[in-house]
Amino acid sequence: MSTTPACIPVFDGHNDVLLRLWRHDGDDPVKAFLEGEERGHIDLPKSTKGGFAGGLFAMFVPSPELKGTGLDAVNNAMEAGAYEIPLPPAPALSSAQAATFAMMSLMYRIEARSNGKVRICRTVADIRAAEKAGALAPVLHIEGAEAIDPDFQLLEVLYQAGLRSIGPVWSRSNIFGHGVPFRFPSTADIGDGLTDAGKALVKACNDLKIMVDLSHLNEKGFWDVEKLSNAPLVATHSNAHAICASSRNLNDKQLAAIKATNGMVGVNFATSFLRPDGKRIAETPLDVVVDHLSYLIEKTGEDNVGLGSDFDGAQVPAEIDTAAGCQALVDAMRRRQFGETLIRKVCFDNWMRVLAATWGETDKSA
Repeated sequence: MSTTPACIPVFDGHNDVLLRLWRHDGDDPVKAFLEGEERGHIDLPKSTKGGFAGGLFAMFVPSPELKGTGLDAVNNAMEAGAYEIPLPPAPALSSAQAATFAMMSLMYRIEARSNGKVRICRTVADIRAAEKAGALAPVLHIEGAEAIDPDFQLLEVLYQAGLRSIGPVWSRSNIFGHGVPFRFPSTADIGDGLTDAGKALVKACNDLKIMVDLSHLNEKGFWDVEKLSNAPLVATHSNAHAICASSRNLNDKQLAAIKATNGMVGVNFATSFLRPDGKRIAETPLDVVVDHLSYLIEKTGEDNVGLGSDFDGAQVPAEIDTAAGCQALVDAMRRRQFGETLIRKVCFDNWMRVLAATWGETDKSA
């Protein structure tokens, strides 16, 4: 007698749903998230349907020039394959802080009105308890540290408020370092790395046990973190440069460094970072995602690869479509002869391992 394969819980290394909700043009974005809506990749009903158990929920502050037609121009350039996209300067500290607080407030209000179905998590024990209870487990993450003052006075406050992960830069440069621009084909060896303030930020994050996210850093910045950090190297939403020659993807030397620190790579679902031709096309087969997973597992080991969807921030393969479609990728892994233990590692357990190591926990459920 045949049995239906088990739904595998998915913990996600990166999404931009808080940005989408902050920009929401409806009356009540909290209600839209909790009750569901047609637009967007992530809401509570979609997450429940797809086994999307939680993840790093990013607070990203867009430059004003990247709203509306500016963002459309970026997306249109990626559809062509070969591209080089200049980016505007980072937002000012005050506007970045205001936007970050607004997105953080949205997450708190979602939790408060969810009747226990959404639980902001600060520890791996919190995440595992939420997953066991069938609740969504968001972890607060900052993508691009423009909201952090150079004296780090806000950093401790944000940590106490639940922040557990920071990407020092998005693709634009800021006072902490230089991002890797959107360019295809290209390496990430573009420009300078971390500034002195950025190096101090890495040390401050190590002291507080906040994870430092390497995605969006250029190659010099990556190696600056590798030299400075005492935590596992983690790229929450990046892919294999050997398959897709985007400046956003990781080369084999970087992957070796991640392996050496028992770190982590979360495979990005953005089609422009998956496809060998670099095109932003929804009709991208899931086998391409599995190709990246297989390559990264080969280079870093089966304990060091997970998922980092970029939901609500990128064009993802149509076969996944939204968080409701996460099990389609699980099925694609099964078709490629990934065993159930490996699938569970990629979808959930590997993130628990690296977060526990970074946050200074002993994961008693491992």
